Amino acid sequence: MTVDATLLDRLVSAPRLLVALDFDGTLSPLEDDPMAARMLPAARTAVDALTALPCTWVALVSGRSLSDLRIIAEHGDDSPILLAGSHGAEYWTPQTGTVEPADDPVDVALRDRLRAEAEHATATLPGVWIEPKTFGFGVHTRKAAPPDAAKANAAVDEIVTSAAPHWRRRTGHNIVEYAFRDEGKDTAIAHLRELTGADAVLFAGDDITDEDAMRSLEDGDLGVHVGAVASTSADVVVDDIPAFAALLARLAEERGARGGIDCEHV
Repeated sequence: MTVDATLLDRLVSAPRLLVALDFDGTLSPLEDDPMAARMLPAARTAVDALTALPCTWVALVSGRSLSDLRIIAEHGDDSPILLAGSHGAEYWTPQTGTVEPADDPVDVALRDRLRAEAEHATATLPGVWIEPKTFGFGVHTRKAAPPDAAKANAAVDEIVTSAAPHWRRRTGHNIVEYAFRDEGKDTAIAHLRELTGADAVLFAGDDITDEDAMRSLEDGDLGVHVGAVASTSADVVVDDIPAFAALLARLAEERGARGGIDCEHV
């Protein structure tokens, strides 16, 4: 889909712009091995072009644990890119480094016990993998046959529902996530908007977990869904990651050509 020039112009002309991006499926193809995910070269080039502009901040907003997000994003301590991990429960900025909430040891102990039970319950189901997360865990079924995926999800649902009915449950592309914290990507967008003082936000994602952030966007912002979808709160749907990378590159080019941008970075 071609993005209407009026929608893009409000980002091009924003005094302070935040470009907040999901990672998996938005900048990187989905991988059977989640830790093998990397940005497509065109996406990396566009992100780098945006980070080089004045009064423009790029943030990665992911359900991944912050430590894993830094690995797959190849994110070093000298990076200007802001990070929001675990759906907005963890952050990294150049000024503060990693910021994580202090969690109750009882929650952490329950997380470890339920994760171990989930691993035991799914151990005989080929292609099922339990991903450790800072505040819970995820059940990956991308490589599993549909019957095995259904068995895994049912078994883990029963484990979590019985012992931790208050935990948040999220579904995504071949993954079900469980967490003892309730933050969503809308939380991340609100925090990053305040942190950067952004006048406008572009948020892009490809999955159900991104809809919290899409619905939280304000007038003057732009929501972009990457890939085919039946229903979304995004303003624009683009076909795939290369198409989205081209949109980011266009934004960087037009915003860079505008000139005259001068403001104080956080």
